[in-house]
Amino acid sequence: MRAVVLALTLALVASQSVNFAPEFAASKTYVYKYEALLLGGLPEEGLARAGVKIISKVLISAVADNTYLLKLVNPEIFEYSGVWPKDPFVPAAKLTSALAAQFSIPIKFEYARGVVGKVFAPTAVSETVLNVHRGILNILQLNIKKTQNVYELQEAGAQGVCKTHYVISEDAKAERIHLTKSKDLNNCQERIMKDFGLAYTEKCVECQQRGKTLMGAAAYNYIMKPADSGALIMKATVTELHQFTPLNEMTGAAQMEAKQMLTFVEIKNAPITLSDANYVRRGSIRYEFATEILQIPIQLLKISNAHAQAVKILNHLVTYDTAQVHDDAPLKFMKFIQLLRMASYETIEAIWAEFKAKPAYRHWILDAVPSIGSRVAVRFIKEKFLAGDITIFETAQALVAAVHMVAADLETVKLAESLAFNHKIQTHPVLREIAMLGYGTMVSKYCVEYPNCNAELVKPIHERVVEAVANSKFEELSMVLKVLGNAGHPASIKPITKLLPVFGTAAAALPLRVQADAVLALRNIAKREPRMVQEVAVQLFMDKALHPELRMLACIVLFETKPPMGLVTTLANILKTEENLQVASFTYSHMKSLTRSTAPDFASVAAACNVAVKMLSTKFRRLSCHFSKAIHLDAYYSPLRIGAAASAFYINNAATIFPRTVVAKARTYFAGAAADVLEVGVRTEGIQEALLKIPTVTENVDRITKMKRVIKALSDWRSLTTSKPLASIYVKFFGQEVAFANIDKPIIDQALQLANSPSARALGKNALKALLAGATFQYAKPLLAAEVRRIFPTAVGLPMELSFYTAAVAKAYVNVRATLTPPLPETFHVAQLLKTDIQLHAEVRPSIVMHTYAVMGVNTAFIQAAIMARVKVHTIVPAKFAAKLDIANGNFKVEAFPVSAPEHIAAVYIETFAVARNVEDVPAEIITPMIPAQGAARSAQQSREKSMMAASSASFAGSLSRSSEMIYSDLPSNFKPIIKAIAVQLEDTICAERLGVKACIEYASENADFIGNTLFYNMIGKHSIHISVKPSASGPAIERLEFEVQVGPKAAEKIIKVITMNEEEEAPEGKTVLLKLKKILVPDLKNGTRTSSSSSSSRSSSSSSSSSRSRSSKSGNRRSSSSSESSSSSSRRTKDSEATSNVISRSRSSASSFHAIYKQAKFLGNTLAPKVTILLRLVRADHKKEGYQVTAYLNKATSRLQIIMAALDESDNWKLCADGVLLSKHKVTAKIAWGAECKEYNTFITAETGLVGSSPAARMRLSWDRLPKVPKAVWHCVRILSEYIPRYIPSYLAELVPMQKDKNSEKQIQFTVVATSERTLDVILKTPTMTLYKLGVTLPCSLPIESVTDLSPFDDNIVNKIHYLFAEVNAVKCSMVGDTLTTFNNRKLEIKMPLSCYQVLAQDCTVELKFMVLLKKDHASEENHINVKISDIDVDLYPVENDVIVKVNGMEIPKDDLPYQDPSASIKIKRKGEGISLYAPSHGLQEVYFDKNSWKIKVVDWMKGQTCGLCGKADGEVRQEYSTPSGRLTKSSVSFAHSWVLPSDSCRDASECLMKFESVKLEKQVIVDDKESKCYSVEPVLRCLPGCLPVRTTPITIGFHCLPVDSNLSRSEGLSSIYEKSVDLREKAEAHVACRCSEQCI
Repeated sequence: MRAVVLALTLALVASQSVNFAPEFAASKTYVYKYEALLLGGLPEEGLARAGVKIISKVLISAVADNTYLLKLVNPEIFEYSGVWPKDPFVPAAKLTSALAAQFSIPIKFEYARGVVGKVFAPTAVSETVLNVHRGILNILQLNIKKTQNVYELQEAGAQGVCKTHYVISEDAKAERIHLTKSKDLNNCQERIMKDFGLAYTEKCVECQQRGKTLMGAAAYNYIMKPADSGALIMKATVTELHQFTPLNEMTGAAQMEAKQMLTFVEIKNAPITLSDANYVRRGSIRYEFATEILQIPIQLLKISNAHAQAVKILNHLVTYDTAQVHDDAPLKFMKFIQLLRMASYETIEAIWAEFKAKPAYRHWILDAVPSIGSRVAVRFIKEKFLAGDITIFETAQALVAAVHMVAADLETVKLAESLAFNHKIQTHPVLREIAMLGYGTMVSKYCVEYPNCNAELVKPIHERVVEAVANSKFEELSMVLKVLGNAGHPASIKPITKLLPVFGTAAAALPLRVQADAVLALRNIAKREPRMVQEVAVQLFMDKALHPELRMLACIVLFETKPPMGLVTTLANILKTEENLQVASFTYSHMKSLTRSTAPDFASVAAACNVAVKMLSTKFRRLSCHFSKAIHLDAYYSPLRIGAAASAFYINNAATIFPRTVVAKARTYFAGAAADVLEVGVRTEGIQEALLKIPTVTENVDRITKMKRVIKALSDWRSLTTSKPLASIYVKFFGQEVAFANIDKPIIDQALQLANSPSARALGKNALKALLAGATFQYAKPLLAAEVRRIFPTAVGLPMELSFYTAAVAKAYVNVRATLTPPLPETFHVAQLLKTDIQLHAEVRPSIVMHTYAVMGVNTAFIQAAIMARVKVHTIVPAKFAAKLDIANGNFKVEAFPVSAPEHIAAVYIETFAVARNVEDVPAEIITPMIPAQGAARSAQQSREKSMMAASSASFAGSLSRSSEMIYSDLPSNFKPIIKAIAVQLEDTICAERLGVKACIEYASENADFIGNTLFYNMIGKHSIHISVKPSASGPAIERLEFEVQVGPKAAEKIIKVITMNEEEEAPEGKTVLLKLKKILVPDLKNGTRTSSSSSSSRSSSSSSSSSRSRSSKSGNRRSSSSSESSSSSSRRTKDSEATSNVISRSRSSASSFHAIYKQAKFLGNTLAPKVTILLRLVRADHKKEGYQVTAYLNKATSRLQIIMAALDESDNWKLCADGVLLSKHKVTAKIAWGAECKEYNTFITAETGLVGSSPAARMRLSWDRLPKVPKAVWHCVRILSEYIPRYIPSYLAELVPMQKDKNSEKQIQFTVVATSERTLDVILKTPTMTLYKLGVTLPCSLPIESVTDLSPFDDNIVNKIHYLFAEVNAVKCSMVGDTLTTFNNRKLEIKMPLSCYQVLAQDCTVELKFMVLLKKDHASEENHINVKISDIDVDLYPVENDVIVKVNGMEIPKDDLPYQDPSASIKIKRKGEGISLYAPSHGLQEVYFDKNSWKIKVVDWMKGQTCGLCGKADGEVRQEYSTPSGRLTKSSVSFAHSWVLPSDSCRDASECLMKFESVKLEKQVIVDDKESKCYSVEPVLRCLPGCLPVRTTPITIGFHCLPVDSNLSRSEGLSSIYEKSVDLREKAEAHVACRCSEQCI
C-alpha cells in the first residue's frame, strides 16, 4: 500500500512540474519584433488624434544565471498628429538618429520564474530611454502559479503594484499555452503617479461612485510554447486604455490608448555583445520619473544654453512690453519659467545679477521665480531678501506666490521653517505673517504627498505655543495657532486641546478669541483624523459651562468631520435640554440646512440630520434672526459631476444686530474632487458699541463712586468683562489661511497718527505736484495662475500627462495731468482744494492677455504628442477723458474723447487640436484641428456620393498597408473607413448703435455636436467671440461725449433745449399721429434753442405761490380728516376683497388733489428755475445736437418735484416727465409719462400710510392708462429661463403664498402691508387677474411703530433722528404693569416687591457702569418711584396725585421747562403722553418711560447681553433669565427678584429700607446620605433688620445645602461661604417684603 501511495505522489509531482514561466536558454539569443503605440484623442473616428509609435527588433540573451541582456536593434520612432484613421504616422528620423546611440546600448536585468528583478544600465542611457526598455520588460512580467489556472493578485509592474487577474489555458494538440492577464489600474496598492497643484483638493469618493474621472485598465494576451526548461513566448499583445473626462463619462470622454506587440522571430546562437560601459543599478521594472516633471507640456524646448535662451526671452518680454500686452506674452512667460526650471541655481543668480538694476527686467524675474515650483524659488527669495537685494514689498509678493506654487519636499519644508523663524523676517509684521502661515502651508502640502509625515515638522510650532502661553503673549499665540491650523498635522491635537477649557488649565488665563482660534485650528486636522477631532469637538459642545461661542465653533468643526448617525442623534438629544438659545438656534439651523444638502460627500450627514431634526421641537424654527444661525446651500449636478456649496455661520452672543462672528465659505466640486475655494471670517468685539455709544470722556469719579456704593449692597455682585473695541478678519484660499488682521484701538491710533504725520502730508503734496506736472505710469503683472498636473506611466514606458495651465499678463498704461484754477500757493491746506476748479486729463489703456491650456498626451524631454484645448483671451479697453470739478459753483463734468481703439476690445478664441513635436525638429511640429474643416467637407461629400466611397476606401486601404499591421489588426475585413465628422457651424453678429457708437458682438462656433449633444462634445472644435466698439460709420465724426451735472442757481444756464409743454389735456391714441402730421405740414413748428438762461425759466410769482400754499394746506386738512374716518372703518380681515379695496380709502381724493396741483402749472419751468440740470450729449463735427437733457424743478410751496428728461435732437419730441407731490405726511403721489411730448404712455404711483382698524398700514398703488407692449424677444427669454426653474418651486410658492383668482381693476396693481404687531405683517398683492395674500408674516426684528409718528427726541438734527430710529428698531423693552414684570427677553413673571427698598431694574453690568435704573415701592402710598443714574446726573421720577415729578440732581424741573437737555446734549427728558420719558441712546439707555400706573425701559442694541437686574441680560436667553448678581441661576422668580434688592445695614439708613439678606436655616431636620442633617439656604433671603418685625411676607422656593448636625458652621459664616455651596434639596421658606421697626432698632 505504501508503494502505491508513493507512486501516485511521484506521478502527481511529475504532472505539475511543467513550468509555464518564460525562460531564455543560455548561449542563445532570442529575436522578437516589437511594436508599440501610444495614441490619444476622442474614441470617434474622423477626429484628430496624436500619438507616438516605436518599431524595433528586440534581442534577449542570457549572460549569467538569472541575468539577461535586452537590446533594441534598428529602432524607429514615429509621431502622429492627424485625422484618425486616415492620416499615416510620420517618421521622426532626426529624433531616431539622435537616440540611436542610447538605444544601441543593451541593458541588463534579472529575471527568474517570470519575475523581473533589478535593472542595470550605463549612465549614458537616459531615464526616458530606459523607461522604454521597462515597457518591454513589463511584458515579460508573469507571476504564474503552478496549481491554479484562474487567480488574482497584486502584481508589481512598470505602473506600480496593481490588482491583476490571470486566466491560463493549455492547448495540448497545438502545443500552445494561452495566458490572459488583465490589470485594473484603478485598484492599486501602490500606483506610480505624480500630482502637482492638487494638494489643496480633497478626494470626493462619493462623487465618483457612478464613475471615476480617470479610469484605466490593461489586457495582456500571451501565446507560449512549452519547452523543457520553461515556456517560450511566441506572441504577446498588450492593450491598455486610459479614459479621462472631467464630466460624466456618459457625456463623452477623451482616451489614451497604448498597444504593444512582441512577436517571436527566431533564435540565434550568437550572444549579444556587452557594452564596455560600466553598468550601474538603475532600479527595477518600476517606472522612474525623468525630466518630464520639469517639462511644461505646452511647448518643447531644446535647451543648449539655458542662460542665453532665458536672457533672449526676457529681452523679448521687455521689448514688447509697450503700451499694451503682446499677444504671445503669456506663452513667452511660461517658456521663461521652463528655462528657469531647467537652469541651475547659479544660472538664475547670474541672470539676476545681470538685470537686477534694471526695473523693466527686474519685476519679470521676481514674478517668474515663484513659478519655478521647487526649493530653488524659496532659497532665492530668502537669500535676496537677507542680502537686501529686494524690498519688503517685493519679498511679500514673491513669498505669497512661492508658498502656493512650490512643491513641498523635506528640504523645502526645512527651508520654509528657517525663513519663518529668521530674525530679520520676524521684525517685519507683514513678512512674519506670510512666512509663518506659509510654513504651515508647506507642512500641509508635504503631508498630503507623504501621509505618514513626521511630527517633528510641527515641533518648532509646538514649542512656540508653550513659550507664548508661559509669557502671556496672546497675539503670538493666535499666530502660531493659525500656523498649526494651516499645517493640519494630527500631532497638533494635544497642544491645541491644552488651550481649551475642557482639557487644560492654561485656558483659564486665555482670552476668548485665542480659545476660538484654537477650536478653528482643528478644522484641517479633521480632514485627516476625523474621529480624533470628533471626540474633542463633542466634549466641547457638551460642556454647558463653556462660552456659547466656543460651543458653536465646536459645532462647526464637528459637522465638518461628517459625523455618523449616532453622533448627530446625540447632538439632537443634547438640544432637548439646552438652556442657551444661541447654541440651540445655531445647532438646529445647522442641522436643518444640512437636511437639504445634495452634495454626495454630505449625503450621510444629510440623512442623519433629517432624522435628528424630526426628533426636535419645531419651536427652534421660530427663533428670530437675532439668534445665531448656520446656513448651508449647495447644488450638485451628477451628470456633469460639478457642484457648488456655500455656508454661512452667524454667531451671536446676544440678540444684537452686529454678530460676534461671521464666517462665509464657498466650496466647489469638479471632476470627482472637492475644494474649499474661499473662506472669509470676521470677528467683532465691541465694534457696535464703539460706533454707537458716546465717545469716551474723562471718568466722572463722583458718578462711579455713587454707583459702586449702590451696587456694593448687592450680594456678591460680579461685573461682566468689557469687550474692548476689536475686530479681526481672516481670509482662506483652498483651506489655507493666507492673511489675517486684528484691528484694535492702538492700531487705529497708529494709522491716524501716520496719516497726520509730516511725512504723509509731504507724500500727498508730492503726489499732487506730480499730477500737476503730468505723470505717466506703466505697470505689468505676469502670473502663472494655475498649474495642475497628473503624470503616470503607460504600458509602453512613456509617460501620460493630464494638465491644466492658465497664464496671464496684465498691463496698465496711465497718463494723467491735473490743472487747478486758481493755482494753489506753495504751502496750502486741504480745504483750499474745495475752492478751486479742478480739471483732470487722463488717458488709460488697460490690457490683459490670458492663455489657458488643457492637455492630455505624451510629454517627455524628447517628444510630445497630445490633444490640447487652448483658450486665448485678449482685452484692451483704451479710454481718454477729462473731468472737471467745481465745488464752489456746483458743477461736475466728464468728457470722453475718441481714442484709437483696436479692431476688437475683447476677443476670446477657443480651439482644440492634436499636436506632435520632437526636440530634434521643433519647427516641424504637426498641428491638426480636432475637427478638420477640409476633412469634414470631404466626408460630407463622400456620404452624399456613394460612387466615390469605394475609391476612397481603396486609397485609404493603400495608406493602411503602408502602416503597421498591429494598429489595424482588429479591423474587420470589409471595413470601409468613412470620416463622419460633419461639424456643426454657428455664426452670429449682434450690433447696437447709439450716441455715435456702434458696438458689436460676433460669435462663431464649430463643434462636434454631430457626435452627441452634450457639453463635452460642444466644447470640442473652434469657438470665437469678438466684441468691438467703434465710432458709427454712418454719421459724422464724433468729437467727444459729455456728461455734466450742474446744481444750484446756475442750473438754468446749462439748459440746451427749451422745454415747452402743451397745456391741453392728454390726447387720445390718435393724437400722437396728428402731432406728427402737424410737424410735417408745418415745418417751421420746431422746438427753439437758446444758449443762455431764459427769463421765463427764472420768473416766479410770489402771489400764486402763496395762494397755492394756502389752498394746499386747507385741502391737506380735509384729506387728513377724511383719511382717518375712512381708514378706521376698514375691515381687519385684509384678505377679503372688500376689505382690501377699503384699506386706506383715499384714492379718489388723492387723485383729485394731485390733479389740482398739477393743473396749476403743468410745467414748473415756466415759473421756476431748475435746481439741477444733467446733460448727456454727443458733440459731433456737424454740430448736430444728440443726447439727453434732464432738468429737475422743486416747488416747495406745493411740495412738488418735477423731472423732465428730453432728447436734445430738435426733430425728436420724445420726453419723459415725472411729477411727484407730497400731499401730506402720510401720502405721496407721482405721475410718470413718456413718449411724444410725454403723452403716449403714463402711470400713476401712490404711496400712503394710515390705519386698518388700529393697525398701522402702508399701501402702494400702480395704475396706468396705456403701456408699451412687451417685445417678443423678452417673452422668448422668459420662456427659456422658465425651463430652468425646477418644477417644485412654483408649487412650493403656491403653498407658501395663497392665491385666489379675482377680477380686479384691469389697469392697476395694489400692494398693501398691515402691521398687525411689531413683529408680524399681513401682506396683500392685487393684480388685474388675481389676489395674493399672506397673513402673519414674521419679521426678523420689531418695527418702531410708536416711533414712526414721533421720530424725535432730537428734532433739530436729521442724523440724530436716523440714529434714534435705528436704535429704536433694535432696542429691547422691559416693562411692568401691576405686579407683572416683562423682562427684556419678553418673559413675564409675577413678583412681590418689598416696600421702601430700591431694586435694580437695569444697569450697565460692565465695569464702565454707564447707567443704572432703580425702582422702589413707596411704603406710604405703595406707588413706584424710579431713580436713573447716568453720566453725571441723578434723575428721580415719582408720581404726585395724577402728575409725574422730575428731579435732576435733587432739583425739581418744572413742567414748563421740559423738554430738558443736559449740557452734553446726549440726554433728553420730555413729556410723553401721560408720563415722562428720558432718552440717552449714546449712553446705552434708549428710553426710560414712567407714568402713574406703569413704566418701561429700553436699552440700545449694543447693550444687549451687557445688562443685569430685574429686567435681565437682554440676550434672548429666556432659559437663563433668573440670573442673580453673583451669576448663579435660580429657578424661583421671587428669589430672582429679591436678589436684586439693595438691602440696608441699619434701620436708620437714609434709604429707608428695613431689610437685609440672610442665609436661613431650614426649620426641620432632614436625612441626607443616611445622616441627620441641618440645612442652610444657598440663596439669600430677605429678612427684616434686627429690631424690626415683618408686616408682610411671601413664600419662596430656594435651594438648601445640608451639613451633618454635628458640623460647626455658624450663622455668621453663612453669607461668606454658604452661597458657593451646591444645592442638596429645594424647600419653601418665608421672605419678608414689608417691615415695621421699633424705636430701639439699630
